[in-house]
Amino acid sequence: MKTVSHYAQMIETAISALPLDKQPTGLYAPIRYALEAGGKRLRPVLTLSVADAMCGNAACAVNQALGVEMFHNFTLLHDDVMDNADVRRGRPTVHRKYSENTAILSGDAMLTLAGMLVMKDCQDTKLRRVLNLFNKTAVEVYEGQQFDVDFESRNDVTVEEYLEMIRLKTSVLLGCACEMGAIMADADEATCKAFYNYGEKLGLSFQLKDDWLDTYGDPLTFGKEIGGDIANEKKTWLLITAMAEDRSGILDEVLGKNLPLPQKIEKVRVVYDTLDLSDRCRRLEEKYAAEAVEWLQSVKMNEDVRDFFTSLAVNSVKRTK
Repeated sequence: MKTVSHYAQMIETAISALPLDKQPTGLYAPIRYALEAGGKRLRPVLTLSVADAMCGNAACAVNQALGVEMFHNFTLLHDDVMDNADVRRGRPTVHRKYSENTAILSGDAMLTLAGMLVMKDCQDTKLRRVLNLFNKTAVEVYEGQQFDVDFESRNDVTVEEYLEMIRLKTSVLLGCACEMGAIMADADEATCKAFYNYGEKLGLSFQLKDDWLDTYGDPLTFGKEIGGDIANEKKTWLLITAMAEDRSGILDEVLGKNLPLPQKIEKVRVVYDTLDLSDRCRRLEEKYAAEAVEWLQSVKMNEDVRDFFTSLAVNSVKRTK
């Protein structure tokens, strides 16, 4: 097994080699701009590392890893348009730098390119499984996004609904990334399923950590101002749980009211702290990370390989950004 940084560099090299310096520039330049913004590259790292773990050849899945990353970034382009977001990874969003129409059209192109990439150099014996997995995952991500949109106008969202929403919007793509690597490495069906479930549980832990960091993280390491979810009254695990359990009346005084943002954020955090939501959220993160690791117990692998995937899960809980 290599290091996470090694697999991430493989992806950066592959992204740099993509034939995006062509006409029409108005279509392809925004795609290059979006991909070069960086990010954690967690999804393609999972694809490459699983392939490497199962057959000792990460390169056999590099196109599929690129396809997964291309798809992920396509969803970000369209999400930013839907959210009217100004900044992504410290830079103007595509629709701010170029235009909304450009972001939509370049995003559409990224979706098609993602499908082409997951097919590239994929043997016929694997192609149907790869495409079925990719297309099933794509539809589930769209379902999750729609649930997220629906939640904006609801005040009765349950924790169970929220967890299902993030499973669809975030976790299934991590599961897909893992299984894609396993398929390309000729792993058996049980192993493919185990890695999918590993990725799915890892995704739940990962998203809950993002929720926690937005409220309790250090802005210097998190990379943006803290409290954005509270300011936008985004239905996270923290807010949904607080709305269900708060008896102080503070949330009734704050939510939907035109208060100065620092005051609003502070008041909501008081409710969170009173209900011990910070520690409870972190315990839930740890629970899903542990469940991710448990899914790999039945998979035959060397201890260094097992340690690699265990560390990924543990670090998803410990990360600060």
